[in-house]
Amino acid sequence: MGKKSRVKSKAAKKERMPFVARTFEGLPGEADWVALREFVPSATATITLTTGEKVKICSLLPGNGAGIRRPDGEIWIGLQVAHNFGDISRDLAHVIQTARETEPGNPVRMTDPGVGPRVQDLINPASTFDVEVHEGFDYWIEDVDASDGTADLLADANETIAPTVKLSSVEGAYWTEMGPQRFLRWVMTHDEAKLLDALARLRVDDADRLGDGTKLIGHFRAHGLIVPVWEFEHGAADLEQPALELEKRLAEALADDTPLTSEQRSARSALISRQVQV
Repeated sequence: MGKKSRVKSKAAKKERMPFVARTFEGLPGEADWVALREFVPSATATITLTTGEKVKICSLLPGNGAGIRRPDGEIWIGLQVAHNFGDISRDLAHVIQTARETEPGNPVRMTDPGVGPRVQDLINPASTFDVEVHEGFDYWIEDVDASDGTADLLADANETIAPTVKLSSVEGAYWTEMGPQRFLRWVMTHDEAKLLDALARLRVDDADRLGDGTKLIGHFRAHGLIVPVWEFEHGAADLEQPALELEKRLAEALADDTPLTSEQRSARSALISRQVQV
C-alpha cells in the first residue's frame, strides 16, 4: 500500500469515544448508578430527560438486553450489559436515542455508538435518581402480556437473586445476604487517595467498624470509585445508625490533612492489598 493510500485509510477510520474511568460522574446519584451497574441484582430508578420524557433505568433486563421500548412507549434501559465501547455513559445515551426511534413493543439493539452525547447531556439537571430495590424481576411483566419465553427468563432470573437492601441513612450503601454471609458494599464518591488515607486513620483508631461484630474486609474499584466492603451478622436495619455515625467519623478523617503516621501508612498499605470480589 502506498503512502497516500495509508493516509486515506487512517483518515477513514471511525472515530471512537475516549475511555472514561468515572463514567457516571455528574449524574444524580452517581454512587447508585455504579451499584446498579455492578452488583445490585434487581432495582430500578427513573430519570427525566431535557425533553421531559421519563426513562426507567433498570439494573437488568430480560436476556441482559440493552433496552426495551415498552408497548405503552415507555423506555427502559439496562445497566448490567456486556457492551462497553469506551464510555458507558455514551453507550447508554445511544441506547436511549435509539429507543426513541424504536417502535413500541420492541427491544433496543446495541450498536457501536461512535462519538456523541453522554447521559449527562441528555438528562434534565433537576432530575432525581430514586432507587427502588426489588425482591425479584416481576416488574419486567407489569402491565404486559408476558410470553412463555419471558416467563421462563423471569423464573430463571429470580432464582439468582441475593436478598439486597438499600440503606436509607447514607448514600450508595447496600446490604446483601449471600448464603450464611452478610455484607455491606458502600460506593463512595470521594477522591480515591484521600479516601484511602481517611480509612487508614479510622483503621488505626479501630473506628472503621459498623458496630460490634462487624469488620471492614477490604474494597474493590468500580467506575473510578472505591467500594469498601464490611462483613457482619446483622440485618440491614441494624446498620442504619452505625452507618450514619461512621459517615461522620469518615468526614472528620477526610478533613484531616496531616501526614499519615507510620502506623497509618501501614494500615493504608494493608487496605490497598485487601481488594475483594463480593
